[in-house]
Amino acid sequence: MKRMLVPVLAGTALALMLLSLTLGPSNIKLSDTVAILLGKGASANKAYIILQLRLPRILSSFLTGAILGLSGAVFQAALRNPMADPFILGISSGASFGVAVALFIGIAPLLGLPVSALVGALGTTLFIVALASRRKSSSTTLLLTGVAVNYILSAAMTLLMFLHKEQYQRILFWTLGSFSSSTYGQVVVVLFAWIILFIPLSLNHQSMDMLLLDELSARAGGLSVRRTRLLFLLLASFATALCVSYYGVIGFIGLMAPHATRLIIGPKHQKLLFPSSLLGGLLLLASDTISRILLPSGELPVGIITSMLGVPLFLYLLHRGRYFYG
Repeated sequence: MKRMLVPVLAGTALALMLLSLTLGPSNIKLSDTVAILLGKGASANKAYIILQLRLPRILSSFLTGAILGLSGAVFQAALRNPMADPFILGISSGASFGVAVALFIGIAPLLGLPVSALVGALGTTLFIVALASRRKSSSTTLLLTGVAVNYILSAAMTLLMFLHKEQYQRILFWTLGSFSSSTYGQVVVVLFAWIILFIPLSLNHQSMDMLLLDELSARAGGLSVRRTRLLFLLLASFATALCVSYYGVIGFIGLMAPHATRLIIGPKHQKLLFPSSLLGGLLLLASDTISRILLPSGELPVGIITSMLGVPLFLYLLHRGRYFYG
């Protein structure tokens, strides 16, 4: 099962992509979808729907899920907490809050939404790292602090929406998450972000393993714990913030993907990182497909689907006491 995990996830993801390209209100057959992808004859209308509307959305959702799966593995290793992920610890909300503030004070055209999201995410990350550097801070304390940060930022965004009603819809977009406006340009940027995140993590998988040890043992092994933790968290926060700036806050993918993968292949990051990324992409692609076809007219925000999947796991882990390493 361990050796077959990556091929199974990759094959399932490709099959789901093909199915997702076909599903929808346009009544396109699977044979038509395959013909369009192979460049064979098909109506221009169907080709436009498949290639210009659905394909960039599917690629965006899969790559975003892959980034969130990797980021979750980083947060869980850096904070020694299997329940940590960018959403629960407020990193995604921090990025969304940065966008909301930029829209509210009118500097979004100057900074750009990705930069605004990055500032918010990195500020939240530094706050979490500062707490993690305190010797007496347990993983449970950090987890509850992240939940508190989420509540604070959610309340602040609600206040901004109330005070700046003309930007209500744009701010609400980032609080719920959606891939409806995906473009090929965004796909290229998100793919580049995944590469920037994956390669350094893969090259430093042993350092990630050492972060799971207690701090004294990691230092005895020659690891600069604080610097390594900060670099990893900032790298993951940057990639998460980029996804948030395009598609909004999407929760629990970073919790579910690494945790499920770890149960199958163990905690060694050399084998954990790529399957976690694949499973994250698969989970988010499936969630976006469900959100797109569930309603007869219109669609649900994808964040609702991921929360419905992730919250039961979160509660289960709390009930079982699986909130620490060691």
